[in-house]
Amino acid sequence: MQPPKLPVGEAAEALVDWIDTYFGWLLDWVSEGLGFLVGGFEDLLLLMPAPVLILLAGVLVWLVTRRDLRLAGLTVLGLLLIWNLNLWSLAMLTLALVIVSTVLALVISLPLGIAAAGSEPLNAVLRPVLDFMQTMPSFVYLIPAVIFFGLGSVPGIIATVVFAMPPALRLTNLGIRQVPRELIEVADAFGSTPRQKLLKVQLPVALPTIMAGVNQCIMLALSMTVIASMIGAGGLGYRVLVGIQRVDIGMGFEAGLAIVILAIILDRITQNLVPRYEGR
Repeated sequence: MQPPKLPVGEAAEALVDWIDTYFGWLLDWVSEGLGFLVGGFEDLLLLMPAPVLILLAGVLVWLVTRRDLRLAGLTVLGLLLIWNLNLWSLAMLTLALVIVSTVLALVISLPLGIAAAGSEPLNAVLRPVLDFMQTMPSFVYLIPAVIFFGLGSVPGIIATVVFAMPPALRLTNLGIRQVPRELIEVADAFGSTPRQKLLKVQLPVALPTIMAGVNQCIMLALSMTVIASMIGAGGLGYRVLVGIQRVDIGMGFEAGLAIVILAIILDRITQNLVPRYEGR
């Protein structure tokens, strides 16, 4: 004999209706704000001609990587290939989505990681939540985003922010906790305030670990923007999706190659930011 079915689906539907009724104005405000941000970044990236932006990107990589001409040259060649494949505007939209999503994820996760490092109760609460978030299949994040924000770039950003947050939060927490106790005791001996101790001792020492979290956050954001194309986020991910739907190997491969190029460039830039800060 089968037991009665629990009304889980009905409860979820009632919760969604309640949120939509009482917080619909907030969801609309968030949707309009994020749409404006993504559109603004995309317009900014497309404002300059592609060759000029490619040259500037090469110079940026050259400076960040301490004048590594090989990496700067590969960056220029990779971006020229994206331009040659007529994927430039889609790549800039993907880059805008990644930038907005990463900034929002870091704005939330870094302060939470710092707070969790100094509070055991908060850390105990966040740990199972992060475990849950990191074991959840990435496609599941699309469901609540679509329910509350419909289709388009905005739900894609929401899903990407939630998906990309955990590594940055965890590694910020871990990095601060791994600061040698002797350094903390010296700071206390000199009468440092908690703010001075955080800004001048803990964060500089933990910076390599924090930057590793930032790097992971960017990579996850880039991977999620591809998955978010299933709900209309657009960009290179949408081209990959169309390639799969039409069994067009060439289209899917070209878009996938452009995503890989962007991922490598972003990865190398963030990796090389750490030694630069360490040297200060």
